Amino acid sequence: MSDDDFPDDFDFSDSMRDVAPHKSARRVGLSRGSLAAPENEPGVQARRKAAQALKEETRDPLSGDFIEPVDPAALLEFKRPGLQTNVYRNFRLGKYTIDARLDLHGLTVAQARVEIVGFIDECMQHDIRCVLINHGKGFDRQPQPGLLKSCVAHWLPQLPAVMAYHSAQKHHGGVGATYVMLRKSDKKRLENQLHQQSGREQ
Repeated sequence: MSDDDFPDDFDFSDSMRDVAPHKSARRVGLSRGSLAAPENEPGVQARRKAAQALKEETRDPLSGDFIEPVDPAALLEFKRPGLQTNVYRNFRLGKYTIDARLDLHGLTVAQARVEIVGFIDECMQHDIRCVLINHGKGFDRQPQPGLLKSCVAHWLPQLPAVMAYHSAQKHHGGVGATYVMLRKSDKKRLENQLHQQSGREQ
């Protein structure tokens, strides 16, 4: 369009006098969950329950983490920093007296967890230092071979009372059982401190 298309007396301001500016709607932000499927949509709750059930089935009840599978024939070993090397060597060679034993055969994961925690607590109350946990190898356990053995290897380091563990010698069950060394109880530690103190004073 050129200037020749308008009459000589055309006034643009007059022609726009009755035009009102267009009011645009205020922009609305979407909340983070505004596009999520409604709670009552068919299948949503069912899928959520199924996913939760799967997580709980393989979740470690001590830490909340998933348990890393251990080969049924694997050698288990763990030692906290500060434990003397010669003490750990004699321990893993089965040279210390076993003062208590726990057999986990035939238990579910949940039952085994309760038994282990209760067993360790009871041993600490009675100042027991060296124990044996018989968990089996689990070669035939399907669909997760070595499940209880994996749980034992995963749980024990989470218990503050456990100083070390190692797969047992053959005459104590081999890789189907585990030696566990417990720390001294507070009562026993205090007794040792008093005994050492009295020895220095004499």
